[in-house]
Amino acid sequence: MANNTKNHLQVRALTEGAVMVAAAVALSFVKVVDLPNGGSINLSAFPLILYAVRWGVGQGLLSGLVFGLINMLLDGAVGWGWQCIILDYMLAFSALGLAGLFKGKSWGVFAGAVVGNLGRFVFHYISGVTLWRIVEPTAVSGLEGLGTFSSPSLYSIVYNGSYMLPNLIITVVIAAFLYNPMKSFFAGNDIH
Repeated sequence: MANNTKNHLQVRALTEGAVMVAAAVALSFVKVVDLPNGGSINLSAFPLILYAVRWGVGQGLLSGLVFGLINMLLDGAVGWGWQCIILDYMLAFSALGLAGLFKGKSWGVFAGAVVGNLGRFVFHYISGVTLWRIVEPTAVSGLEGLGTFSSPSLYSIVYNGSYMLPNLIITVVIAAFLYNPMKSFFAGNDIH
């Protein structure tokens, strides 16, 4: 009987993960802002963070990785070589799975949103400092009024922060709006 329950949970986790990744992919096309050198403000992080909070870090990292690969293929892989593919797509979106550190907590979706988006930001920041710095003096042309930067670190913080902070805020606002009716769902109380 225990093996049957374990199989059921594995199928349920896989199915829910596929639905959440599909929802994230669909939401990634609804862009509020699309920046010139990659990055956008959209709703795609919420389903991935919700899934990670419900099923844990391992499942969350995997769903983020799958989303990152699909996003890379559909987005046209904006980047400077294979290093950008690893940092900006595979690792950055996998980092959203760190929200799973708060599995089982009804408030975990809020802390998970912060930790997951911060983890994603760190990988985009590293990519900006190490790889995207080659376009840094002119790359901010899409961010009017900011001019140019003499520091790749500052450039990466401003550029990546310009879409990551709004994405974090959007994720938290969605979670707050859904919190009361879905509190036990956020905590995974329906998973047995």
